[in-house]
Amino acid sequence: MPLFDMHIDQLRKYTGTNPIPEDFDAYWDDSLNSLLKIDTKVEIKKSTFETSFANCSDLYFTGTENARIHAKLLQPKDINKPNPAVIIFHGYQGSSGDWSDDNKLAFVAQGFTVAALDCRGQGGTSQDLGNTIGNTLRGHIIRGLSENDPKKLLFRQIFLDTALLTKIIMDLPNVDKNRIGVTGRSQGGGLSIACSSLIPEIKMIAPVLPFLSDYKRVWELDQAVNNSNAYFELHDYFRKFDPLHDSEKKIFEKLGYIDIHHLAPRIKGEVLMAISLLDTVCPPSTQFAAYNKITSKKEVVVYPDYAHEGNLPGHSDRIFQFLSNL
Repeated sequence: MPLFDMHIDQLRKYTGTNPIPEDFDAYWDDSLNSLLKIDTKVEIKKSTFETSFANCSDLYFTGTENARIHAKLLQPKDINKPNPAVIIFHGYQGSSGDWSDDNKLAFVAQGFTVAALDCRGQGGTSQDLGNTIGNTLRGHIIRGLSENDPKKLLFRQIFLDTALLTKIIMDLPNVDKNRIGVTGRSQGGGLSIACSSLIPEIKMIAPVLPFLSDYKRVWELDQAVNNSNAYFELHDYFRKFDPLHDSEKKIFEKLGYIDIHHLAPRIKGEVLMAISLLDTVCPPSTQFAAYNKITSKKEVVVYPDYAHEGNLPGHSDRIFQFLSNL
């Protein structure tokens, strides 16, 4: 078996390196309570994209920091009873994609409602209103890291956007709020874990190669140095703002608030995760750190000869069949 990170036997026991802040649970409980004060001002507009069996719409809502967030919404034209819903999250710097991407229309043909989020400040049309000091040139992981208040971290806002979108979808008239699933690859995999930890009513979760886990482990593996790597911003942040690593402990503790392997124990739904053992972008140990913290029913599918790739043979079909059981 190829070996980049730990041996598979070690990976199946590894539970993470990045420290967890002492007030982690209070931080997220307070963050979730803050959503109750937001007037989401949901707006649904019919799209110009049409099919014979799906109603396609642009959904807009107001999230934290008063940002206007966009998601694609697809629903079956003939709905005679509450139907399940699948929420899809995209990869880092990407967008909700085309209407026909990611099995969206296939799920609608199964009788599902589908929503696909545009993460704020990335490749879609959601707003990122900023309101933070420090570097904004490169990367969302470090956005807000220079602030004293950890609630300024941008990924806190993105995690809460996933929760708000899920609540909105659950409250749609023709959606069965007890039959909600989430899925996504890379950043989308990380957001699937974050969302289902914040909304434990989510029934089924299918993350693929999840990003945003165990930041210190990434650092120790020296995987943040490559300029094309999704974690490069960590390396860049130390070079610009803490070249002697005087604040290293505090920095990783603050990143702990937005570390999905600390959120994973909150998940109540059933999980199907895919991990590639040659993934140098999101190292296998960081992904297993999250998987091993999940205490609900779960299964991991391991691809020994694959890296951080878009096409894991058979897995798109596996996810479709898994979520079709909602």
